[in-house]
Amino acid sequence: MPKRPRKTAAPSAKHAKVELTARTAALKAILEAKPGAQANPMGASRAATPSVLIFKVMGKMFAILSIRSIENVILKCDPNLAQSLREEYEGIGHRSHLDRRYWISVSLDADVPPDEIERLAGHSYALVCEGLTRKQKAELEALS
Repeated sequence: MPKRPRKTAAPSAKHAKVELTARTAALKAILEAKPGAQANPMGASRAATPSVLIFKVMGKMFAILSIRSIENVILKCDPNLAQSLREEYEGIGHRSHLDRRYWISVSLDADVPPDEIERLAGHSYALVCEGLTRKQKAELEALS
């Protein structure tokens, strides 16, 4: 008996366009501009559209940007800075399975100024780049 072809989602359904808010689009542009940064969409296994973009540099994650419903980004952060930021801003907390000592959740629609969010995104990228091997750093330098 011949095998029936598997039903697959139409290509347009799997990559449906998501409307981003101005704040989310601005931060997405900042994250994409980092040398060597790559954004990988991720969502529930059967979702038609991704719910987050995972930003990596040389295979190491430095940001998770929510692109549906909640305006939020998760960034890597120095533990001492993370604690003081949580005390200073109501919009900075913890919202994932990642280690709360090293990762912060920043609400884009809260009391955190846009320039501070941009600075924190740069800080996250720099922390990840510091942890790269010499070979990875050389490859990243060649990309810039």
